[in-house]
Parts: sequence; C-alpha cells; structure tokens
Amino acid sequence: MASNVDPGASTPPEEHSLFDRLTNIFGGSGGNLPKPDEEEEEGMVRMSFLGHLEELRHRIIMVVYGMAAAFCIALLFRNEMWDLVSKPATTALTHLHVVPPSLVMISSMDSFQVIWMKLPLLAAVFLASPWVLYQVWAFIAPGLYKHERRWAVPFVSSSAGLFIIGGLFAYFVIFRFGLEFLLSVGIQGNIRPSLSVTEYFDLFVDVMLAVGIVFEIPVLLFLLTLVRVVNPRFLIKHSRYAILAIVVLAAVITPTGDVFNLTLFATPMIILYFIGIFASYLLVLKREDKKFPWATFLMWFVIVVVIMAAVTWFAANHYGYKFVSHPPFLVR
Repeated sequence: MASNVDPGASTPPEEHSLFDRLTNIFGGSGGNLPKPDEEEEEGMVRMSFLGHLEELRHRIIMVVYGMAAAFCIALLFRNEMWDLVSKPATTALTHLHVVPPSLVMISSMDSFQVIWMKLPLLAAVFLASPWVLYQVWAFIAPGLYKHERRWAVPFVSSSAGLFIIGGLFAYFVIFRFGLEFLLSVGIQGNIRPSLSVTEYFDLFVDVMLAVGIVFEIPVLLFLLTLVRVVNPRFLIKHSRYAILAIVVLAAVITPTGDVFNLTLFATPMIILYFIGIFASYLLVLKREDKKFPWATFLMWFVIVVVIMAAVTWFAANHYGYKFVSHPPFLVR
C-alpha cells in the first residue's frame, strides 16, 4: 500500500525530541534542525559551539553587572535590613524571657562582615533574581521554538515571584517559629541561649535560600512538561515517590535535625509539588486545545475557603482564640 506521507515534509515542532533540541542548543547536528545561523519557520535558532560560549560569557557578565548594582543599592540600606534580620532573634529571646534579648559579637570583624558584606549580598540575590532569571532564559531561548518563547515573561515573573515569596515565607513563618522552638529546647534544659552574630546570620541565609529555591518546584515541573520530559499523569502516578524524595530533601536542607523544622520545610514543598502538577495539567490542556472548567473550579474553591473560614471562626470563638497582627497571628 502506498504511503500518503510526504518524505520531504518537515517534522512538526512538537515531534522534535528533547535530545535533538539540546543538541541544537549546544551546536550539534540534528536530523530536522535548522541550518547554521538560520531561523526556521518554527523559530529555533542554531549557533556554533563557540557562539554559545560567547553568548554564555555575555550572559554571565550581565548577571555580574546586575548583582553589583543590586549590592550597591542594598548597601545603602544595610542598617534597616539588619534591624529586620535580627528581629526574629530578639523577638524569640524576648518571648523566652532572656535578658538582654540581643545577639553577641564574638570577633571584632563579625559585625563588619555580616552587616557590610554578607547581608547586602543576600539582599542582592533576591533583588537581582528577576534580572538573573531573564539572563538564564535569554541563554536557552535560541533552543526553543517561537511559540515556546512566549513563555519568557511568565517564566521570569513566576520564578522570581516564587523565589521572593519563598524568602518571605521563610522569614515570617519557618525561621521565626523554628528559631524560637530550638531556643526553647535549650532553656528547658537549663541552658542559657547566647546567639553569635555570624552563626545566627549563617542559619538565616541557609533557611532563606533553601526555602526560596524550594518554592521553584512548580516552575521546574512546568518546564519539564514544556519540553515533554514529564506529564501530569506521570507526576500523579509517581507522587508517592515524589513525596518521599521531598521529605528526604527537606531532611537534608533543614539546618537542624528536629522533626518540627522538618515538617515546616516538607509541608510547603509537598503543596508546591501539587501546584506544579496543576500548572502542568493546564499546559497540556492548552497544547491539546482544550479548556479548563474554571467556573466549576472557582466555585468549589470558594466553597472550601468559606468552610475553612467558618471552621476557623468557630474555633476562635469557641476556644477563646483571637487574631493579632504579629506571629503567630492566632493567640488565646
């Protein structure tokens, strides 16, 4: 039987394998990939290996410029930022009735290194994160199709937004409660807490960066779905293994070894994993020209929120709890 397939027809964009596209990015030869220094109808550009090295060099230089500018800006507000950074420690020590509720400078260089160097550098990482992520996207964009490059703005905005939200979540929730819990364990054992400036800030950096990176899970799953490495069915089917891996990862990145802090790390990671599955599912629906039933979804979402609000209100009134404007926000 004669075949109806035209041997000279080009392969549709979606049928290129991930290997072919990575080969295209790094200057290899793929079967249906564009010719050197040309752009096909699909929009994928091929560059030589030396061309990619030059592009990588350019992007790294741009990242350094952005980080340097953010560092200089952060340096101007170093004292205000240190007041914010040290507040969880002073608050925890005050709640535990430690007098005076202050950090300890052990070495004469501690304050200079932390306040003038390390703290502005940490702030620069968060301030320059949109710029850095844009440079990453600009480097990998030549290996993507034209219709995939439209995800540039959502990728940069969502990645930077989640990274910053992760830092805020770490500051207002995980670090505050985790630090007070750890100090309270020592006090119960007749141990007087004394926090050095450097050790406290190192712990602060570990928690902030770890949680900020963890909040990138939805973006990672979305990108893996975009390049057809995974799909929502695969992610759901193997969710039990993903949860196990998340708990193990949380145990590794948790700066302390207690179950309380492990739970604080693992819970948002698991929630973010399923948010990533939802984003992956939306991408697959769009790819198949299907629509998500947003009306039904929003209706059930509102119902669940109302029920949770009603339960919280009942518990607050029945057991004598009330809301306050500072952590833990719900007190008796």
